[in-house]
Amino acid sequence: MTTFDLHIIRRLVSGFFLLTIGLIVFFILIHYLEHVDEFIERGAENAEIFLLYYPSLIPEIVRLTSPLALFLAAVYLTGKLAQELQLTALQTSGVSLYRLLRPYLLVAIVITGGMFWFNGWVVPHTNKTVLDFEDQYLRSGPSQLDVSDIHRQNGPGSIVTVSFYDRRDEMAHRVSVQQFDAERTLRERIDARRMWWEDSLGVWRMNDVVIRSFGEDGSEQRRTTSQLDTLLNVFPRDLARTDRDVESMTIPEAGDYVEALRRSGVEQIGITLVGYYSKFSYPLANLIVVLIAIPLASVRRRGGQAVQLGLGLATAFLYLAVQKIFEPLGYAGTISPFLAAWIPHVLFFLVGLYLLWNARK
Repeated sequence: MTTFDLHIIRRLVSGFFLLTIGLIVFFILIHYLEHVDEFIERGAENAEIFLLYYPSLIPEIVRLTSPLALFLAAVYLTGKLAQELQLTALQTSGVSLYRLLRPYLLVAIVITGGMFWFNGWVVPHTNKTVLDFEDQYLRSGPSQLDVSDIHRQNGPGSIVTVSFYDRRDEMAHRVSVQQFDAERTLRERIDARRMWWEDSLGVWRMNDVVIRSFGEDGSEQRRTTSQLDTLLNVFPRDLARTDRDVESMTIPEAGDYVEALRRSGVEQIGITLVGYYSKFSYPLANLIVVLIAIPLASVRRRGGQAVQLGLGLATAFLYLAVQKIFEPLGYAGTISPFLAAWIPHVLFFLVGLYLLWNARK
């Protein structure tokens, strides 16, 4: 590794960190100004806002803005080298654009790997605090997807039906557990007025319970009890799904959650699946933006670096816009959630390769 490579790495990394800090401050300032009325209206204390919520939100901001920070740092550095004719001198001396790309790619690969770990295992833990706070104090907090008439697969031939579930106190109202035989004939039905989760025991506790058993001859046996503890393969998070559940789960936890939803027969899990697949696809944006930034900024332009940065910002927002176009398609099932999470990154990866191929070597 040459002195020039180390120089590029040092300047790129320092630019990345400075831009990340700037974006964090900018994001928090804009967010606070936008939501300060809600904080006051709902009684959030300043200590909670500035010592709990925003410090917990910083990892999520870093996750979201790291590709933009790296992209702008690469555009600025490369544009400065181009405007000062250093790139021209290097290319004249036989250093190709591909060779120049090497230190950039090294930084991008390290950041991509680091952000994959950071996004998959660190951010979910702080997001639990963020989501709890937003649920309490912000209207834009997580929204429950299933509110009434909830049906879950409890096991082979067993269905759990809940008329209404309140996720705040983990209380299900008007519950029915039905057991069918191999011929899909109802054999047992348990009805309860309420059911709530006992975390210390790992069971659901029902009250005002009616248990009915049906014989093969059509006979019925009925008994009642004031309270019943029961084990179900359905858990509170399976009933209280929100549109942001996956944000507070590590990659292994999110994978188990997706499998549990599929196993319990939950429909319309597009939002959850797009969020899960994005845990794998989004960190790659840190690598892809570098492939775009170098050929884009390596050409001297009239207007200097202001034009370079303007093109960089336009490209970054176009990248974000394409992601926001495809995500709702995955939510609704119009296209596969997997494709909705990956197509924007694949498209811009191809754009980066095209720009590199056509750039002056």
